[in-house]
Amino acid sequence: MATIRDVAKLAGVSVSTVSRYLNKSGYVNVETERSIKAAIEKLDYAPNQVARGLAGKKTNTIALILPDISNLFFSDLARAVEDVAATYGYTVILGNSDDRADKEKRYIETLKKKYIDGFIFASQTFGPEEAEMLTKLGIPFVCLDRAPSEENASVVRTKNIEGASMAVQHLLDIGCRKIAHIYGPQHLITGRDRLIGYEKSVHAMEWFTPSLLEEGDFRIRGGISATERLMQRHPDIDGIFAGNDLMAIGALKALSRMGIKAGEEVAICGYDGIQTAEITSPELTTIAQPLYEMGALISRLLIKKIEGTLEKDLTYELDVKLLARGSTLDFSPRAKA
Repeated sequence: MATIRDVAKLAGVSVSTVSRYLNKSGYVNVETERSIKAAIEKLDYAPNQVARGLAGKKTNTIALILPDISNLFFSDLARAVEDVAATYGYTVILGNSDDRADKEKRYIETLKKKYIDGFIFASQTFGPEEAEMLTKLGIPFVCLDRAPSEENASVVRTKNIEGASMAVQHLLDIGCRKIAHIYGPQHLITGRDRLIGYEKSVHAMEWFTPSLLEEGDFRIRGGISATERLMQRHPDIDGIFAGNDLMAIGALKALSRMGIKAGEEVAICGYDGIQTAEITSPELTTIAQPLYEMGALISRLLIKKIEGTLEKDLTYELDVKLLARGSTLDFSPRAKA
């Protein structure tokens, strides 16, 4: 592995000059900067290792890696992370991985060379290899929903199985007698756990059949197409539990296109508690995650790890709550009779 002396030798300058360039702590002329930069790139030198190991460099900067910033759940989460980080004097850099492991790895490779103090991973593509690398470099990280396999990390999530059961029970309580589920991608722990919660609640029901399950993609379009397929198979469905709010919004739209009164004839419940759920027509019933609390907690945990005050890594499971609105409260068991 290249050292700062190797860089200095190749660039034809002193070690102190390279150090000034890396730490931006003094004047370095333009030509010298170019030489040092070229040497760093040629040697694939990772300056953050020297900055951390020799100079104890700290930038008060953390990275938040999200899988899909267009999902309003992650937008709300990012706001909380940024708010709390700012109170501790930290700046947040946002990375959108698009649920792609290769893009996430590029973020890690780039940011670890820029003196990043720590990472928050809200993605599902962060794996053991990347976790081991960050651990060796002494760069702290925390995770949303799940930790990399066989890797110790602080994790923040909510009680997804319990929340899914809560959604189904609410639909039963208002009079639904045939409830379908649009489930999320099964490589995501949230998609799996919410499906488990639904199945635990309905597997003993006389009306239950596996054909009441339809996969979605946690996006509005996925909710639309899944609802269309479900209603073609089972026109007598009178309740839909969608694995997140975006798919539930898609279900509302699909039913409207089919001339079915969402909320009155078919009750719909989502999951997440994003702000958009309050402005749909009808307003969407949802199992609300404490989004701000989750973002605030995960931010505080990372900063404690950075500053060496976190005693041990733990998994934190937060409670969810039912927010009942028009998409279920307007339901009439006789409307589809």
